[in-house]
Amino acid sequence: MGAKLSVNINKIATLRNSRGGNNPNVVKVAIDCQHFGADGITVHPRPDERHIRYADVYDLKKVVTTEFNIEGNPLEDKFVQLVLDVQPTQVTLVPDAPGQLTSNHGWDTIKERDYLRQIIGVFKKAGIRVSIFVDPVEALVAAAAETGTDRVELYTEDYARNYHTNKEDAIGAYIAAANAANQHKLGINAGHDLDRDNLGYFSQQIPGLLEVSIGHALVSDALYYGLENVIQLYKRALK
Repeated sequence: MGAKLSVNINKIATLRNSRGGNNPNVVKVAIDCQHFGADGITVHPRPDERHIRYADVYDLKKVVTTEFNIEGNPLEDKFVQLVLDVQPTQVTLVPDAPGQLTSNHGWDTIKERDYLRQIIGVFKKAGIRVSIFVDPVEALVAAAAETGTDRVELYTEDYARNYHTNKEDAIGAYIAAANAANQHKLGINAGHDLDRDNLGYFSQQIPGLLEVSIGHALVSDALYYGLENVIQLYKRALK
């Protein structure tokens, strides 16, 4: 059985927000994604609510029957309270700056170890699985194991950028990071710029990969091929 596919629906909310109103309806899209075979739904609310709004997250909680993954920076008290209120399957902690366009780096789990240990403890006490965003560096993965996190999410932009140039070189650091995670008994998630071209090779090479979170590429593909078809294409790549 392959890794699980969690569909990030932020881009659906971006499209909705560009015109106001409620078209497309993010709740309906989440229901449809699950019906079409997605293993989970991911959202990443940001402080300015430029795509997913905090109200959306509460609404989605009522309809997500698969795994619900909420991403965000726990330095925002409002985000922490949202997660504690909603009680998702998983919270993924990402060190985003408030106005950041998209995630572009993982935690320095060595320097931030004590802080991460404290905030992870808050979520785990509430019974929520915790994953933290990390770069594919063995030392950072090893340090992540000291924070109490359940999983790490490997930040895959570097892999995606270099995949078409030399996929063997592009994947090397990720295999090493995954081996370190397995050695320290950490679950492995992955995300950022994974798409139909690079996903299959990544999933084949990463030992113990449990879940990928994909939004931008999947939603873009859906414009051409349809949402139901695209979800099946991505799931097929994960097998």
